[in-house]
Amino acid sequence: MAFELRQNLKLTQQLIMTPQLQQAIKLLQLSRLDLVDMVNQEMEENPLLEEVVSDEDPEAEKKIEPAQTEEGDREEGKTVERTGELTGEGDGREEFDWDGYLEDYGPMGVTYDRQEGTAPSWDNLLVVKNSLTDHLMWQLLLSRFTEAEYRIGEQIIGNLDQNGYLVATLDEIGVQEKVEPAFVEEVLKKIQEFDPVGIAARDLRECLLIQAKMVGNARSLVERIILGHLKDLEVKNYPQIARKLKESLDDVLAAVVIISHMDPHPGSIYNEERIQAIVPDVYVFKSGDDYKIVLNDEGLPRLRISNFYREIMGGMNAGVTRENGKKYIKERVQSATWLIKSIQQRQKTIYRVTESIVRFQRDFFDLGINSMKPLILRDIADDVEMHESTISRVVTNKYMHTPRGLFELKYFFGSGIRKPGSDDVSSKSVQDDIRKIIGKEDPRKPFSDQVIVARLGDSGISIARRTVAKYREMMGILPSSMRKKYF
Repeated sequence: MAFELRQNLKLTQQLIMTPQLQQAIKLLQLSRLDLVDMVNQEMEENPLLEEVVSDEDPEAEKKIEPAQTEEGDREEGKTVERTGELTGEGDGREEFDWDGYLEDYGPMGVTYDRQEGTAPSWDNLLVVKNSLTDHLMWQLLLSRFTEAEYRIGEQIIGNLDQNGYLVATLDEIGVQEKVEPAFVEEVLKKIQEFDPVGIAARDLRECLLIQAKMVGNARSLVERIILGHLKDLEVKNYPQIARKLKESLDDVLAAVVIISHMDPHPGSIYNEERIQAIVPDVYVFKSGDDYKIVLNDEGLPRLRISNFYREIMGGMNAGVTRENGKKYIKERVQSATWLIKSIQQRQKTIYRVTESIVRFQRDFFDLGINSMKPLILRDIADDVEMHESTISRVVTNKYMHTPRGLFELKYFFGSGIRKPGSDDVSSKSVQDDIRKIIGKEDPRKPFSDQVIVARLGDSGISIARRTVAKYREMMGILPSSMRKKYF
């Protein structure tokens, strides 16, 4: 048997995701509130991280102040120095350079002394509301229920969804409490008399029938419509209802008025879901003929490595402490350094992307939505010399407060529609035109999608009817048949 030795040369490319790069990518796509939570968690887990408090250590602020040169010794209104995209080169195992850290470390992001009154007002102060369960249990305790009925009542209340509908069957509750379904239904009828009216219904029809009974419309035209014609009622086909019930259209419309005042989700007023205020990641202010970009650093801790552990580190280098302790602190120092630099890189990247968006959409900021231009991720990526995936992460879950309102960064991106004799128009601008056209229509004779197409054509915008329908659905606008007003 003969053996043959061969030597092959093969060239391959491999992407290695270093810990630094993984962390930078993770931070970039976080929203501001998520970032604050993550930073606070890291401060709890890493004893070497501490928050900079200027009131406690004025000298520390002086040491850090020169580091602003990394951003270009900005005066008011100047832009930050261009920084490249984080590449993640190196393995991160080099010895920690304290002098370099103190020289490079600066404040997170772009700071700006905002004058009082320039920030958006906070008018929505939230209060804790009683839950639907608490409200119903309070009524159950005040009712003359037997012990068995009380247990069934607890089961019924405990099986209501956030809209107040019963999600469990009578058989299931009966098996749970070892009683007949008929007994469960008797208790259910009593629970359905509780406030809010229509609670504990098993479907929409029953919910509306309960409310009709409470207002004295049992066995009336209102009840007949609810029992047999909800589909026609949904699409506002009132003439069809009148023909089927052999009633006049005026009587049907009068009954529909009563039904329209009923609540299809009686439990929603006690919904425990709280409205969350949107905190912008970046502010855009107009200053003269230009726009200033300011990153929102409020609530985000400014981090540094504790001087206490720095001194310990110096002692370790002199061989004072054991090797395992030295290794632990070095790892914590490295982790803290990566976090600080990743946050700085994140803030700078957001600033550059925002700066590019403002430059591309300058007409929007000056003139309004009708002047918005088509914009894709590739345009911004080429401008700031980054990859499209990086831009996608930057604009995800980020908000910008502008003189024209609060917008998600994704809002400024959109496809273009050709307009003969002029530049392409943004799809956002076309959607706004559709909204304005519908806003001027006669509610009794709403415009069909084809009529909207013709109206847009008069202004030089040529799009298909299905595109109009798509944009209308995206804006949550009903079709013409469902927008028609009969009363």
